[in-house]
Amino acid sequence: MLDNNQLLRFTTAGSVDDGKSTLIGRLLYDSKSIFEDQLESIKNTSKKKGHDGVDLALFTDGLRDEREQGITIDVAYRYFTTPKRKFIIADTPGHIQYTRNMVTGASTANVATILVDARHGVIEQTKRHAFIASLLQIPHIIVCVNKMDLVDYSEAVYNKIVNEFEEISSKMLVTDVRFIPMSALNGDNVVNKSENMSWFQGAPMLHTLETMHISSDINKVDARFPVQTVLRPQSVEFIDYRGYAGRIASGVFREGDEVTVMPSGFSSKIKSIDTLKASLKEAHAPMSVSITLEDDIDISRGDMIVRSNNKPEAIQDIEVMLCWLNNKPAKPRAKYTIKHTSNDQKAMIKEVVYKFNINTLERVHDNKELGMNDICKVKIRTTKPLMVDSYRENRTTGSVILIDDATNETVAAGMIV
Repeated sequence: MLDNNQLLRFTTAGSVDDGKSTLIGRLLYDSKSIFEDQLESIKNTSKKKGHDGVDLALFTDGLRDEREQGITIDVAYRYFTTPKRKFIIADTPGHIQYTRNMVTGASTANVATILVDARHGVIEQTKRHAFIASLLQIPHIIVCVNKMDLVDYSEAVYNKIVNEFEEISSKMLVTDVRFIPMSALNGDNVVNKSENMSWFQGAPMLHTLETMHISSDINKVDARFPVQTVLRPQSVEFIDYRGYAGRIASGVFREGDEVTVMPSGFSSKIKSIDTLKASLKEAHAPMSVSITLEDDIDISRGDMIVRSNNKPEAIQDIEVMLCWLNNKPAKPRAKYTIKHTSNDQKAMIKEVVYKFNINTLERVHDNKELGMNDICKVKIRTTKPLMVDSYRENRTTGSVILIDDATNETVAAGMIV
């Protein structure tokens, strides 16, 4: 049974001109998710540009530079709803120099849709995007073999691309890969099933997204509750109330559970789990709640409430797969602020172990300089312990960002190995 309000986030990736923006435009257009005035505006712009019909790519190419060049250079977020699900789309750019934008758009996604031009097949850019999707542990990949109308809807061309991609994905940590042949321009297999490809027995893209099982994507085993703030209303009604508020990162918490507060290590039992409307017997990720404990323990922002029999590691030396996001290169042994859940600490990059050559996906050990869009494995030392899980097990407690103290810019995003 699907939760009708369940939110699915998906990211689109592909080479330049593979038709990502057209695909999203088609998805919004055919699922009737566009306002009349928007549609009117796009029709007028399409007419001015000399197009016969509606240029669907204009629905997502919001920046003026993008519209003029007909390409996407920033992450564009789009929202739409069907009777079965809510969706957030991150439309990410295809160029090598915008690798960081793809990492940003894909970091919270349940699904990565990778577009392949049927005429060109699996190219270097396809491998790069599959690698980043695998690195970010996106649970599901949909390979959209687009522009099938330009290869006469050939089943042989489609099968060749499927075999090529399966060869790549077999070396990666992705378990669920699906393939859909389509023509985003003509609407084949996007929202409606294609009459031109009767040989394809699968469902169109929207149906696949609506019915895909994503409930198990959240880690329900490791109970982690990073404390964001302490609630002390001190009103007549709640004279002695002391609640620890935050968002459950993973797992399930129940009234009466024995819990430990980290890093102090003090234990207690959950007295109540409260929301604005009611008290709950149990709560799970990603709910925002306030938890009260039976004992008075000194807890503040940055602490983490966990189950006593299942604790994360509290460590100061962490190995991280880092994507450098900033224009300025990393300074050797410079100090940064590291943000992990609700915990902020000072940190230093001790060592760059290796970098990935994003074109060949080989490890580079002799060049240790970190520049924009570089993906590398580094060793980081923090001033105080962080309560971490590996990113593979827990995407929330396994991720960090680095902030430059001088400029307050986010300079890197990382996944704990």
